[in-house]
Amino acid sequence: MKIAILGGTGSFGSALAKRLAATDEVVIGSRDAERARVAAEELGVAGATNEDAVANVDLVVLACPASAALVTAQSLREAIGTTPVLSVASALRVQDDRSIAEQVADALDAPVAAGLHTVAAATVGGEQDALVCGDDARAKELSLELAGRAVGGRAIDAGPLANARALEGLTGVVVAVNKRYKVHAGVRLTGL
Repeated sequence: MKIAILGGTGSFGSALAKRLAATDEVVIGSRDAERARVAAEELGVAGATNEDAVANVDLVVLACPASAALVTAQSLREAIGTTPVLSVASALRVQDDRSIAEQVADALDAPVAAGLHTVAAATVGGEQDALVCGDDARAKELSLELAGRAVGGRAIDAGPLANARALEGLTGVVVAVNKRYKVHAGVRLTGL
């Protein structure tokens, strides 16, 4: 799969790119082409501006901070076109009755899935499950495929995109647990 990771120079985007580089064609995007090039060289992937990174890929991963996710999506609407998008952004505090992923879906012409909200940069590749939700079958399928390679556990279909509200909310819970116990915990579902 050819994957563009926007926010690929950040800690989560870089960890994800490094993990996927062995199995996928990865290009990390940044607003700054030189920053993308330098980070990409260290990770062994390609680097480009966000707009160039999304060209001719199978899946766009929107891995920029929550505060920049919607603006980034809006600015790249035309460049992304109808390419499926995986939104991984999570605000630690609920600021709207709609998830970031739902807002991104409203801003784009592309189908949007949401997932990896309980996976941190330090836990990419770890023995945890990755939850993915979405309404579009193709976006969800590609996102689940990516999620399955991003963690050592399972990629789990968590239902429709409306469930992104709950998934994004889990980020704050995992962060609180990690701070309290000074660990790098993730989520693992039982009974499946």
